[in-house]
Amino acid sequence: MWLSSSSVGRKFVMAITGAALVLFVTFHCLMNAVAICWPAAYNSICEFLGANWYALIASAGLAALIIIHIIYAVVLTLQNRKARGNDRYSISKRPKNVEWSSQNMLVLGIVILAFLAVHMIQFWAKMQLQEIRGVEEALPPAAGTLFIQEAFQLVWTPIVYIIGFIALWFHMNHGFWSMFQSCGWTNTAWIERLKKIGCWWVSIVVCCFIAQAIVFTVKAHQHYYINNEDLRAQYVEMVGEMCMKDFGPDAAQIVNQISSMPYSVVSEQIPQAVQQMNAQLENPGFAGQMESNPEMKKQFETQLKLFKSYKVLFDYLSAQPVVEEVVEIEANPNPAN
Repeated sequence: MWLSSSSVGRKFVMAITGAALVLFVTFHCLMNAVAICWPAAYNSICEFLGANWYALIASAGLAALIIIHIIYAVVLTLQNRKARGNDRYSISKRPKNVEWSSQNMLVLGIVILAFLAVHMIQFWAKMQLQEIRGVEEALPPAAGTLFIQEAFQLVWTPIVYIIGFIALWFHMNHGFWSMFQSCGWTNTAWIERLKKIGCWWVSIVVCCFIAQAIVFTVKAHQHYYINNEDLRAQYVEMVGEMCMKDFGPDAAQIVNQISSMPYSVVSEQIPQAVQQMNAQLENPGFAGQMESNPEMKKQFETQLKLFKSYKVLFDYLSAQPVVEEVVEIEANPNPAN
């Protein structure tokens, strides 16, 4: 098949997969912008793009595009090196008409791949993968802002991200116009125009990414995603939806009761309820009573699992520093009466 056996075919596949990835990166940038302007809406998008069938198909397709792009990039690089043979060592300086990024696309790709691995560990593994696994007693996978908090409160995260974004700029800036050339668009005048369009497009996207990383870092260190009351209420709703999905109608009444209570009340009562229920389990008389009453045992276990799911969230939020307004009063040893 010419797509895999010929150099032109491989470059065409690289161009098509590269174009799809450019569009995805642009979409991701817009989605991050929502996280800054409207964090609650960002969480709703994360919930929509969770472990639903359409999101799983899209994720699998994206993974396939990345893998194909990487494989063909390696094959083309090895093919070019083999074709040049020892001649590649005879040139010590880069030709003036050859971009630096053109000669270092594989290296840039490796840096981007390492950055992607960090990004997936910090977000995808804790969100969509967690939802696929169905792990109980975990933070709600749709709470994207919580994972922004987790990632960007670390000192090294913005550094790694900015390095990754710079590598992405060089890689995409060359790849943008190169993919048109690989598809047969060889008009000299238009290639120059595409280079300018690509430079503007990529620069805007990457600058937005860097600005977003800075904003996320500042807000994470201010613990905004932890202390914001609207987000806290949304997290509670997400745990309820997660429990409804896991436990079905048996959880509906309890979830509705918890959702109707103020956050300050429910965050204090749920951990206490879990502690009391665990103490009940240690009581031999109560344990024997449950063994003799299967329906009672089922209801008790369901309720305990529900409360534990909420407790994970409340324990996490309560463990974070609370940022409060501090009013500084000038010291005056002799205040006037």
